[in-house]
Amino acid sequence: MHMLSVQRWMLVASSVLMLGWQSAGMARGLPDFTDLVEDVSPAVVNISTTQRVTNRLPMGAPGMPDLEGLPPLFREFFERSFPPGQGGQMPPERQAPQSLGSGFIISRDGYVLTNNHVIADAEEIFVRLSDRRELLAELVGADPRSDLALLKIDAGGDLPVTRMGSSADLKPGEWVLAIGSPFGFDYSVTAGIVSAKGRSLPNENYVPFIQTDVAINPGNSGGPLLNLDGEVVGINSQIFTRSGGFMGLSFAIPVDVAMDVVEQLKANGSVQRGWLGVVIQEVNKDLAESFGLSRPAGALVAQIMPQGPADEGGLQVGDVILSFNGQDIVMSSDLPHAVGLVRPGTEATLVVMRDKRRQTLRMEIGALPEDEAAIAATPRDTAPANTDNRLGVVVVELSDAQKNSLDVRSGVAVREVRQGPGAMVGLRPGDIITDLDNRPVESVKEFNAITAELPTNRSVSMRVIRQGRASYITFRLAE
Repeated sequence: MHMLSVQRWMLVASSVLMLGWQSAGMARGLPDFTDLVEDVSPAVVNISTTQRVTNRLPMGAPGMPDLEGLPPLFREFFERSFPPGQGGQMPPERQAPQSLGSGFIISRDGYVLTNNHVIADAEEIFVRLSDRRELLAELVGADPRSDLALLKIDAGGDLPVTRMGSSADLKPGEWVLAIGSPFGFDYSVTAGIVSAKGRSLPNENYVPFIQTDVAINPGNSGGPLLNLDGEVVGINSQIFTRSGGFMGLSFAIPVDVAMDVVEQLKANGSVQRGWLGVVIQEVNKDLAESFGLSRPAGALVAQIMPQGPADEGGLQVGDVILSFNGQDIVMSSDLPHAVGLVRPGTEATLVVMRDKRRQTLRMEIGALPEDEAAIAATPRDTAPANTDNRLGVVVVELSDAQKNSLDVRSGVAVREVRQGPGAMVGLRPGDIITDLDNRPVESVKEFNAITAELPTNRSVSMRVIRQGRASYITFRLAE
């Protein structure tokens, strides 16, 4: 009995030791961030700003009515809306500095990188260093499209700086670290992994964001995203949230994009990006079949801006752009990222699928305009209608005025949608059909002829202009 107890004790002890060794092995496999944080933190800064606000007239000032005895609601109404009187209004007052975000020093002579939204509309910008010094910063330049701003401070000597890495070398699953001031808590450190690369966000077509699960909150904006070598690989910029706080999806601007912006801001105070002048859409399975592609890939050209680089370079509506300067265009969102990095005036090489054949085009890239012009809306039609087609839609001829306003050479306008395939694919009155089954629609008669020859049980593409924007839709006709 005594021997059995000893054997059991030895078995338990050996199991505990084995678990301890396994735990120690697992711990050794996890990164230790302590040295990294100690090295990089001195180059991370807090950004605060001030703005000018207009004071209200003080109680009892000349020109201000006597508000004594009025209910609070009426008092506040008069205080906010009463115009300045003969006594004049108090001069504008500068707000106390408010901590809005983070940044980091990128050069020993005092250049600081942060987000544009951190310093937007600021009267004054202050940079607080790790040694608690607070310095007035000069705005060198800002780029709202990439949400980056470059500041300059005079610290009177060498400053600690961050080391720049390469976002191109990042891989999903790789450990990354953020340092910043969430909710004003300076030098907070959070860690996680790279979730994905090349993410496109709404209204952010020219930044291929790095997605991470690093905890980012208000105040982290503009701070560095670091790899395990302590190198900056991104600038923390946005989060996806329904609560206002972190929910596991954070997005950083790649450092390769940021440093290109920095160089342009230093040189010119502004940023120029490449521009093709096209409206593109994603290629799904049905569109891929319709355009002769073996799999969904590329960016489908749905519309071309008049006199733009694509128009002058020979690109055509219906082309599927498969590569740009040797870079494969897998998703349509890959194209703006690639084009935006090209300097205007540079020649680019595109591989496109046209008429189910690959072609190589070379064209000069233009400069992205400040505000891409909107195409005019469709005027009302006055031509007679025709319903003799297999899609079940009433179509009419386009007038010359309509063609000029839409910048189309041909097409028909949808006046009415009746029961049939047209209604099932979402056609609406006012839509302009310019191409059907990869053939241009020159007239109502030709539209009817093409619909009569449409194949069955195969994807058929149709180019439609709706409210000035073109896109392709696909459908199948049953036998």
